[in-house]
Amino acid sequence: MSDGWTETATDATACARMFADFARTTQSRAPLYSRMASGIAQDAQLAGLLLRSPAAQRQPVLLFACVHDLLLAGIDGDGAELARYYPNLTADPDGSDPLPALRRFCAYHELALTDRLASRSTQTNEIGRCALLLPAFGLLAAEVGPLAHLDVGASAGLNLLLDRYAYRYEPGGSVAPASGSPIELECSIRGDVPVPKALPVIADRIGLDRTPVDVHDTAATRWLEACVWPDQRDRFARLRTALGMARREGVTVRRGDAIADAPALVESLAESAHPVVTNTWVLNYLSGVERTAYVDALETVGAALDLSWVYLESPYLTPELPGPGRGDPADRTALVLVRWRSGHRTVDHLADAHPHGYWLHWH
Repeated sequence: MSDGWTETATDATACARMFADFARTTQSRAPLYSRMASGIAQDAQLAGLLLRSPAAQRQPVLLFACVHDLLLAGIDGDGAELARYYPNLTADPDGSDPLPALRRFCAYHELALTDRLASRSTQTNEIGRCALLLPAFGLLAAEVGPLAHLDVGASAGLNLLLDRYAYRYEPGGSVAPASGSPIELECSIRGDVPVPKALPVIADRIGLDRTPVDVHDTAATRWLEACVWPDQRDRFARLRTALGMARREGVTVRRGDAIADAPALVESLAESAHPVVTNTWVLNYLSGVERTAYVDALETVGAALDLSWVYLESPYLTPELPGPGRGDPADRTALVLVRWRSGHRTVDHLADAHPHGYWLHWH
């Protein structure tokens, strides 16, 4: 998920500005990172570490994820000193200033940090978004029956297990697999959200990603965990549980390009059930030209066969998509259902939502 910066930092001063902005905007939802960012904004040497990453990746969350990854790897050398500030790594986190420990940690692990900064990009596989997708899937299942799911930008493919999670909507009720689930996703709702009485039947499923995450690769899945903010213990715990589910049940994510490869996968899935394409905070990483080409590719498929597309994206960052335009607030996340039936396209802006699935406001 994008963090909203349009500035490309070219010196330590610009990096420090980004950390200062980050500190202001994350104080309530990520107090540890907010405190760290506030200190880094006053430390040119720490802020300048971002310059060791590619220009497109120079965001505060990348440095934080690299540090988090090293802590999760259980490295030696000041690791325990810094880990005591992390709510997901200790039962009683230290609430004092973490900057001295962070400064020592970064100095001790400078080479490992540089390697990660130069080669990594932040990546999110947030299963909380399934609570936002489910009402749309319920509407489609009631209309067309069994579904075949293609998740474009699937990462580790965890959202492909949408029908294997349990859900609690407040108010609105609960729904769960008949066999139960180790994960229950909670979502606060407003409006007449069509919470399904039963989970939809998903007859087939596949993911597509430029750089898929192998759920059996310890280093790759640890990086997914590192990209979760440590203050958000619930997200961290359920990510680990979902990765375990994916290892046991199996998910298939193909390496490929959204524009070039999605149409053929849709056509293949259509042989087993009604195809549903999903995108969740993925298309903001494409250029405007690429987004237009992606919509055109789906239009071509939709002209030939019945297709549904459910996306959860920022209209402000993805104005080329059918639905809300850039005039909407920059912090809005829109849930949109696009249907092609007998070659005719309809677009429904179903709801606005929290990007991680904590709330859903139905239109």
